[in-house]
Amino acid sequence: MSLDHVTLARFRNHADTRLDGTGRLNLLVGDNGAGKTNVLEALSLLAPGRGLRRGALPEMASDGAGAFAVSAQLDCRDGREPVRIGTGTQAERPGRRLVQVNGAEASAAALGEWLALGWLTPAMDGLFSDSAGARRRYLDRLAVALEPAHARHASRYEAALRERNRLLAEDGEPDPRWLDSLETQLAAAGAALAQGRARLVEKLASETWAQADSVFARPALTYVPGGPLDLDGLAAELARQRPRDRAAQRTLTGPHRDELEVTLAASGTPAAQGSTGEQKALLISLTLAHAMLAAAGRPGVLLLDEVAAHLDPLRRAALFERLRAGQAQVWLTGTEAAPFAGIEDEAAVWRVVRGAVAKLS
Repeated sequence: MSLDHVTLARFRNHADTRLDGTGRLNLLVGDNGAGKTNVLEALSLLAPGRGLRRGALPEMASDGAGAFAVSAQLDCRDGREPVRIGTGTQAERPGRRLVQVNGAEASAAALGEWLALGWLTPAMDGLFSDSAGARRRYLDRLAVALEPAHARHASRYEAALRERNRLLAEDGEPDPRWLDSLETQLAAAGAALAQGRARLVEKLASETWAQADSVFARPALTYVPGGPLDLDGLAAELARQRPRDRAAQRTLTGPHRDELEVTLAASGTPAAQGSTGEQKALLISLTLAHAMLAAAGRPGVLLLDEVAAHLDPLRRAALFERLRAGQAQVWLTGTEAAPFAGIEDEAAVWRVVRGAVAKLS
């Protein structure tokens, strides 16, 4: 299965763009600022979440009225009818995301049932030196591609956490019965969220170990939970720590305190202390491992923004070989075609110029 007949209407600098005749490998070539990454961002919105830039919806509309639309046809290669999926906003409610599947309204979370979508962008280069919160968001995005229900657990946990923190910060003693009820909700969603992250890290570790002969640096992954992983244990800890949390006016136990520790497997060096090239290689290893895992369950789409330009010829060839061996449809961007000579003959290629797209092959 793959995406084809991709349309962007009033999205960023794309007034009316259509990409037909896609392949398993797809290459967008153009100058900086031409709109290549905007195409990848549009595709990333065909999954739950805020897309690869985490932008605000009204900012994505190019017409100033707050309305845009992105859609694509999911072609099935086993004889089944194609599926049309799309998302966008309307001018009267530019902050509300709309989703359709075959013309019927659906939730953003429902998109995860159709596609397992992942990406690697230059903005992610600082992941290992960024905040723990950035790494939690990274884990959750990868987990949703494997288990779509993970998005619902995260949403429910965040809602219950906000409410508990509000009660803890109020003057006067919170109603213990209301706290009991909130902590039951928080523990149920939190245990599911934490267990999903733990499963993801275990699977990623196993997949990267299987690629130990790769030219890309292999990461060693450790999931550090911010509280008990089981429902009963988390609920008991929340209740036990009420006095402490009340003094801090916020919840100090739970998956919102999780951390992902990454080291270079060969040396044990923390990823944040590795060279720029080593950190890039770790990210590529994780991205390729996740793409293999995701595409094994549902149609997979992998978005790689400017990834080849920073690789030497050996690693570039290895990347292309891994992409060929995988099952995901791949979209790549670059400012010139030369770094992609190894796949240019087998890829669908488009030239992007100021928000206009022309197919070259």
